[in-house]
Amino acid sequence: MNELVRPQKIGASACPHDCPSTCALEVEIFDDHTIGRVHGARDNAYTAGVICAKVARYAERVHHPDRLKQPLRRIGGKGSGQFAPVAWDDALDIVADAFTRAEQKHGSEAVWPYLYAGTMGYVMRDGIHRLRHAKKYSGFFSTICVNPAFTGFIAGTGKLAGADPREMAKSDLVVIWGTNAADTQVNVMTHAMRARKKRGAKIAVVDVYMNTTMKRADLPVLIRPGTDGALACAVMHCLFRDGKADWDYLERYTDAPHELAKHVQARDPQWAAAITGCPVPTIEAFARLIGERKRAFFRLGYGFSRSRNGAVNMHAASCIAAVTGAWRLEGGGAFHNNGGVFHLNNSVIEGTDLRDPSIRMLDQSRIGAILTGDKEALLGGPPVTAMLIQNTNPLAVAPDQNTVRRGFARDDLFVCVHEQFMTDTAKAADIVLPATMFVEHDDFYTAGGSQYILLGPKLVEPPGECRNNHEVICGLANRLGAKHPGFDMTPRQLSTCLYKNQAGARLPSLSQSAGSIASRILTPRIISTALPIRTANSASSRIGRRCRFSAGTATRSQRRCRSCRIIGR
Repeated sequence: MNELVRPQKIGASACPHDCPSTCALEVEIFDDHTIGRVHGARDNAYTAGVICAKVARYAERVHHPDRLKQPLRRIGGKGSGQFAPVAWDDALDIVADAFTRAEQKHGSEAVWPYLYAGTMGYVMRDGIHRLRHAKKYSGFFSTICVNPAFTGFIAGTGKLAGADPREMAKSDLVVIWGTNAADTQVNVMTHAMRARKKRGAKIAVVDVYMNTTMKRADLPVLIRPGTDGALACAVMHCLFRDGKADWDYLERYTDAPHELAKHVQARDPQWAAAITGCPVPTIEAFARLIGERKRAFFRLGYGFSRSRNGAVNMHAASCIAAVTGAWRLEGGGAFHNNGGVFHLNNSVIEGTDLRDPSIRMLDQSRIGAILTGDKEALLGGPPVTAMLIQNTNPLAVAPDQNTVRRGFARDDLFVCVHEQFMTDTAKAADIVLPATMFVEHDDFYTAGGSQYILLGPKLVEPPGECRNNHEVICGLANRLGAKHPGFDMTPRQLSTCLYKNQAGARLPSLSQSAGSIASRILTPRIISTALPIRTANSASSRIGRRCRFSAGTATRSQRRCRSCRIIGR
């Protein structure tokens, strides 16, 4: 008879993936090296016990037989995938020597540390910047994902912050715009479906193809890529035309509302239909739904970043909630990302006190052009002849793949890749170092899709000779003569520095046991999150909201601005 094997304990953690939800996790731990099923934490009001299937089965990744477990040195031709084991000290010596030779020949900017979002933990993701600042290596300008969407939303709110996303469950209309939440952000659907079941809320979805979320909507609004702004203008046209604009709110909390009304006067559904490809009746129905259900929550996604005019499209869409005055109501308003509410001090982790503003910032998206010697992409500087790559696989994800592959094939380019598996980029490397996974190191996370900050403690030992990003960065810093206090600190000490100099800030003891779920969750009420002035601009006019916190009328005990519902002190 088979006996049920139960885990020894449940460890608290946080999902490290580049997803706004940053789910709070409960991880089954069987022994010092083995995890089991991963569950969503029920005591986190946003995760609410629900996580995606990919993370639930993370044990399959952690214990996969193909994981890299020892350092490797290339012994065949570039990209041949022929490697031989090498000791850690020897591997780091080889990398340090290659970086030193590159610097001696072309200057420090010939070395380019390259990263992205393989982990969203602050310590393991951002520590590579401390090395580049200390050594004056070429800078890294991140351009692949969020820039247009962030810019457009901030143009309207003045800050990367919005209504509490848990309020979707208290909405009468959830507008999911530019994100396939049913497949990629399950928590959005959790709260939207709760509103539908408990309040009879409607769900409207705007997207460019009939994806899973569109199929679950009460009103799917299908448009051509990059035409969101035209749809938003037509919706606002209808709201002004039909008397659904909240003029009291607009006059009190926005600027230039009359100019906005004039701007969209000629942008009716017929005009928008020709641009968006969306039928006039659908546009009218969408606007009518928004006008009739003032308690509307606009969940604006990252699809806005996928077009050149994404910033103005996001900006226009975010204005709709201001026109209706939805911000007045709990369950109403707009949300994209809450990265602006945490007020973290990342200077020690990134070593920004050593930053030299004269050092060039190379465009992440143009790695192909940079590695093939494009003078414009190199900003007139020296060639890149040495790289350290963590948390990303550019040979598989960076734009202009053929050019990227030609760049990595250069015989004079030295590449060190720190990875969990033998990816395309790792196969093109000279040195491959085995990396830990999130349950095998300490780190600290913030949830861009909610108001939670989370500690992800080390729960199990890594397999073989895997080392975490911080260990690799510190090991190279020691060999390269790079000096900074952050190189002598532990990941938990660096995590504590994130709240250094924040008035009233406090963290729970980071020495609590890994299984202590209470140590994981801390709401940002401990820090100053009051927003001063937020504005929302259309293509030709500027409207905005002034939060009551900006006038100094809120006391520290108040949690929300009654006008805009944004989390306050």
